Formats: sequence, structure tokens, C-alpha cells
Amino acid sequence: MKKYKAVLFDLDGTINDSGPGIMNSCRYAMEKMGHEPLPEETMRRFVGPSLQYSFQTFCGMDEEEAERAIVLYRECYSAGEAYNLTVYDGMWQLLEALGENGILCAVVTSKPQAMAEKVLEHFDLRRFFACVAGPDPSDGSNRKSVLIERALKELGVSSQDAVMVGDTRFDIIGAAQAGCDSIGVTYGYGTVEELKENDATYIVDSAAGIGQITGVQWITTQSVSPEMST
Repeated sequence: MKKYKAVLFDLDGTINDSGPGIMNSCRYAMEKMGHEPLPEETMRRFVGPSLQYSFQTFCGMDEEEAERAIVLYRECYSAGEAYNLTVYDGMWQLLEALGENGILCAVVTSKPQAMAEKVLEHFDLRRFFACVAGPDPSDGSNRKSVLIERALKELGVSSQDAVMVGDTRFDIIGAAQAGCDSIGVTYGYGTVEELKENDATYIVDSAAGIGQITGVQWITTQSVSPEMST
């Protein structure tokens, strides 16, 4: 396995299962704007992409409507739904082991940076990360490649020495555009098919699998399904 100097993590659907809080906040915004409820499977697709993309794509809103929906979403999310989540099994051990092995960690997320910082602090996770790269609330594009490049610059690590971990195609595509390898995780809100279609360097089904790829020695289970693209 390649030795990486840095591991970049998506937040929602990768470090924690924040789906309940995100979906509840989206439902709140949609109800306030008079939109019909969406099926559960469609609601799951709101976890990961930017809200601008999700409201326009899944609700058929135009740009102005989506911006209003985002304001309503944040009203609900900030009132408590931000903390309606659980940290995935094995993530604490993985992050501790990466730090003990001298591997830098960062969060690269489409969630506004200030809110991502609050969530990480609330669950005592912020201490594991050398930096957090998230968009300004006024930036609706949330291009993952730009955020990855920003994190790499802050870490002082080249793209060839880093790997991006995420659960959706947005993470995998962003990594490729930034010149990084990628680890697609199947326990989040994306699909195995989209991870394969977008040429994830590796595909794993657990935090233990991420540890295997990055050379963390506490791992004992076999959970890696390599999809080598390099």
C-alpha cells in the first residue's frame, strides 16, 4: 500500500451519520415553502452534496428558491438538529491511530466551515484534525476540489501524498480533480455503483478498512475491496 502523509475526511456520511439531522432540517424547509414531502430514499441523497445542489436537483427549485430554503434549513439545523448524529463505529480508534502514526488529518466538507467546527468541537473530534476546510455560507458551489486544494495548502502536503475519504461521488470526483487518491466508503449515503463509476482508488466498508489502506496497525479485520485506478 502507498504511504500517505495526510488523510482528508468528508464529514457527513464519512466521519458521522448526520443523516437524521440533515433530513429533518430539509423536511422543515420544504414544508415551510409548501413543497410536497419526498420519499425517504430521495431524502437520503441530501446528505453529502451542497444544499444548493440538493434543493434544486431533488425539489426542482430555482436558484432563488433554493437560497430561501437554505435559510430555513439553517434555522432548524442550528436550533439543535446539527447534533442529531452518531459517530461511526471505529472512527475514534482510527483517528487516534492515524495521529499516533504521524499522519496528518483534515476535514474537507460541504458544510459551512463554522458549523463543521461546532459539530466537531461538540463531539470532541476537532482535536484530531490539523485543519478544517469548508465553504463560506455565501458560497453555494462548494466545489470539493477547491476545498481539498485549500486543505492541502494548509497542511503543507502535496496531492500525491494525500488521500481523500468520502461516501459520495462528489468526494471521489473532487479528489481526482485535485490530483489525490481516494477511498470510497460504502457505509455512508452514496452507493457502491457511484464510487466505482467515478474510479475511487479504493472502496472499503468500515473505518477499519480506511486504516488498512493508510497502514494503521490496530486493524485486524479484512474489509478492503480495492478498485485500483492508478
